[in-house]
Amino acid sequence: MAFNMSKAEREAFLGEAHIGVLAIPDRGSGPLTSPVWYDYEAGGDLWFLTQSTARKGRLLAEGGRVSLLVQTSTSPYKYVSIEGPVSSIVPSDLLADLQPMAQRYLGEQAGKDYAAGSAENYAKGNSIKVFIRPERWLTVDYAKRP
Repeated sequence: MAFNMSKAEREAFLGEAHIGVLAIPDRGSGPLTSPVWYDYEAGGDLWFLTQSTARKGRLLAEGGRVSLLVQTSTSPYKYVSIEGPVSSIVPSDLLADLQPMAQRYLGEQAGKDYAAGSAENYAKGNSIKVFIRPERWLTVDYAKRP
């Protein structure tokens, strides 16, 4: 019996707030892996925020393909792994991007507080919004096990 998710199940799962683990190729060493908050709407590109001056941001600016694993940490385990190209990198806005993302993961007030605490960092102009176009998918939902 297959434990794969249907397209609708996979898109609903990615629409929930899970921590993703991003893997970015890094010539001359192993891939950089990093946890990320992300957002996804069915059929679109997945996106997350980082700093252009961070190692992650510099590697992403080179373009190419990345992988992102999103999983549950409790049984029955589920995961979605995507692979695809960096489709766009644009400047990130504190109120339009970071605050809603923080609220998605932390709740309304804690998300506002988190964003407010990041205002100084955003003022430096290094914050970027990175879009990934999912092209390959792997999925497992062990709740489908008999």
